[in-house]
Amino acid sequence: MSRNLFIDASAPIYTCSRDTLDKEAFRKRISVLAARVPAEKTGAILRAEAMRRSLMDLPKIRTVVPDAANPEGDRLVLLRMTKEADIPPETDEYLKKESKGLTIYDIELDYDYWTADEILQAFLPPDLRERSPTGFAMTGHIAHVNLNDEYLPYKHIIGQLILEKNKKVKTVVNKLNNIDTQFRFFKMELIAGDADFVVEHHESDCRFTFDFSQVYWNSRLHTEHDRLVRLFNPTEVVADVFAGVGPFAVPAAKKGCAVLANDLNPNSEKYLAINVKNNQVTDLVRTFCQDGRDFICQCILELSDNPFPPYTGPKLSRVQEEKKRRRLQKLMTEETTAAADTPSTESLPPRRYVSHFVMNLPDSAIQFLDAFRGLLNDSTRNFSTLYKTMPMIHCHCFTRELERDRAERDIRMRVEEKLGYPITEDVSFHLVRSVAPNKEMYCISFRLPTEVAFALST
Repeated sequence: MSRNLFIDASAPIYTCSRDTLDKEAFRKRISVLAARVPAEKTGAILRAEAMRRSLMDLPKIRTVVPDAANPEGDRLVLLRMTKEADIPPETDEYLKKESKGLTIYDIELDYDYWTADEILQAFLPPDLRERSPTGFAMTGHIAHVNLNDEYLPYKHIIGQLILEKNKKVKTVVNKLNNIDTQFRFFKMELIAGDADFVVEHHESDCRFTFDFSQVYWNSRLHTEHDRLVRLFNPTEVVADVFAGVGPFAVPAAKKGCAVLANDLNPNSEKYLAINVKNNQVTDLVRTFCQDGRDFICQCILELSDNPFPPYTGPKLSRVQEEKKRRRLQKLMTEETTAAADTPSTESLPPRRYVSHFVMNLPDSAIQFLDAFRGLLNDSTRNFSTLYKTMPMIHCHCFTRELERDRAERDIRMRVEEKLGYPITEDVSFHLVRSVAPNKEMYCISFRLPTEVAFALST
């Protein structure tokens, strides 16, 4: 005999005005069968094989509840059936022996029971339900969505649902299609919650503070930030041409790298400096607010004239520093030299050349590559001795080519055209993510050709 053991716990279809969200419209009563059992037998009944296919399995609904007729005694074990005729024979036989009989139990569902997506599915007109836009990205306490035009009439309802159904969300914004043309951050509108756009965001064991409405940040690039930082040796110097608020610069510095970090947006540079201080890497990061081309040229001179101290090992915590101090003090008391215990910074050369350039501005970073032509051709400095190994360039970019081979050819062609010379050494391509159905983000890494770096100025 066929049995329907499905309980319809879907949200009721919304029939009120859609100008506002009437939460009282989301109420539903479901009557199910319940077995009355002694409290001490509850565990055994729940584990019984005969009960396995018959127990209540609705999310957020307890399988065992007190018996209103005997709150201090019996329990009610909820079943997934509404009619006795639907109870499987093995379950029916088992309950007749182990329970005190069956009763009806009413489950009351309301607005708090359903998820934001389930509420929105019931709320929206039928033609808009298929792709209900409750997906969002989190940056600090801000949830941000990208609503298509057809959902804009309901943007405040969507924002309210996201706000009320996610405890960590305090502000909900909709990213607008237009982008600030100079500083490349997304413009946005508040659709729910507090108008507080200064966030604290944690990534890569670092704490970032910034005004999300005034700077560029993309939480989906977390993996890419970590991937590049893993490539850096802590003894090296990294030049971050489009540093933003520091998602590459700060983790690299915490690793031990010295970093020259630049961004044209004054607000980005302001929060970059704050993040450098908050993450206690002020001795390893120098911040700049310059055009990318100017920075590429000037960071080489800056580092040559004002090098970073050498890397002397991982940064110690206060407890580790204190243990080291006591150990050295003990050695000195015993008239033992501490030189063998502590590396001498005097024997290590200062860090005065850039090992990596990071260019994370995928929309236009390739256009800045011409700044590397003749970068090291300086008659007043002997860069040929200092730069025996050319720096690595890590350049993010977009391509419309979806096939891997075609994408790599497209990117290589544009890079070489801007450099004015082929790239042949340590070239690699990394697919970062798909940003649209016909648009991919890549990172091309290559060693700067010597012929480009020492090219004569034109």
